[in-house]
Amino acid sequence: MAIKLVTIDIDGTLLNSDRKVTPEVKEAIQKATKQGVNIVLATGRPTIGVMPLVKELGLDNEHGFIITYNGAMIQNAGTQEVLIQHPLPFEDYLDVELLARKLGVHFHAQDSQSMYTANRDLSEYTIHEAALTGIPVRYRVISEMTPDMKIIKSMMVDHEDILDEAIKNVPASYKEKFAMVKSAPFYYEILNKNATKGEATKELAALLNVKSDEVMAIGDNENDLSMIEVAAIGVAMGNAVPVVKEAADKITKTNDEHGVAHAINEWVLK
Repeated sequence: MAIKLVTIDIDGTLLNSDRKVTPEVKEAIQKATKQGVNIVLATGRPTIGVMPLVKELGLDNEHGFIITYNGAMIQNAGTQEVLIQHPLPFEDYLDVELLARKLGVHFHAQDSQSMYTANRDLSEYTIHEAALTGIPVRYRVISEMTPDMKIIKSMMVDHEDILDEAIKNVPASYKEKFAMVKSAPFYYEILNKNATKGEATKELAALLNVKSDEVMAIGDNENDLSMIEVAAIGVAMGNAVPVVKEAADKITKTNDEHGVAHAINEWVLK
């Protein structure tokens, strides 16, 4: 069966080490698009951090789609209309924010407009996320956060050794209640249980009437694992973490070797 839908992670996958889309990757994506393949950027980034790439790749049309916030939101890439979303209930946001304080790690949360933190000692990784995606940071004490705010995802952020120790101490009940995944050495994302790249891939495929055996997914990190597992062809980047490579059906070249282009050319266009 021909591949009709390809979900592609951004950081470490679509982008090389210089955070650029190489001409080879751009060419392969545009060839696939012209052949009617749905190319979907699937990322932990907020919408604002995706749109420049959408425009660069020519995916900003009513037939294009993006999966953002690690699967918590599916949008039309051209209109930015939200098609499906799985926000984090306000009570759950309060619960995980308290957990972060108990575990002694920095924490921030995002809605569709901003990133919020109650940490006076602003984490360098919160600053990094804001710089990477373009989303503004707002300092808000918990009493200033209100139930009418639609929190889409939250993140524990800290130095790798501190964060890993905290993750070991997250109670099992939280892991059962939420979707929790490490998306970078210094990011641990906490979302609605239904918010994963895998679930979003299945939801979008259903919206587009694409069968499960017509889907390919490409990624490099643990937050890509769910979509690689649900795709008919799950592709790990050459620079992917070991657990992703183990789960993948195929392994492509690294992000500095135009791995996305290689995957599309080999398993979509041929």
